[in-house]
Amino acid sequence: MLEIALYQPDIAPNAATILRMCACFGLTCRIIEPAGFVMSDSQFRRAGMDYLDKAALVRDPSWGAYREATAGRRSVLLTTKASLPLWDFTFAPSDVILMGRESVGVPEEVHGAVEARVAIPMRQGMRSLNVALACAIATGEALRQASISGAIAQA
Repeated sequence: MLEIALYQPDIAPNAATILRMCACFGLTCRIIEPAGFVMSDSQFRRAGMDYLDKAALVRDPSWGAYREATAGRRSVLLTTKASLPLWDFTFAPSDVILMGRESVGVPEEVHGAVEARVAIPMRQGMRSLNVALACAIATGEALRQASISGAIAQA
């Protein structure tokens, strides 16, 4: 099943918002440590509300541990540095949508290791979307494709 992975997230409310989305769609969210906040952070708890207890959360202690845990699956990095538009990419039900840090994205090592890189097309001169919003757009597209192909059951 589709998963979301957050590479060393550094803004607690954004991570909690993504976890809330994952809880609503029944998706697992992986946090690749270190995170820039503690899970008990009040902003994290406030943004996640009572959904955090319903979210499937996996904490990978490092990039290497994440790669081992997801071996055999595609990591699809959502990045402003990609040339392939999100809409032109065909997601597989076993993909992991990888989101970078809000402040700096991901290092070149990660860019070079992922199986695919996609971007959300935006107006020229715009830098980026909020990570939680971008994650929701990519997740919605991946779930839409899976639904059309019959890869997921309708709730």
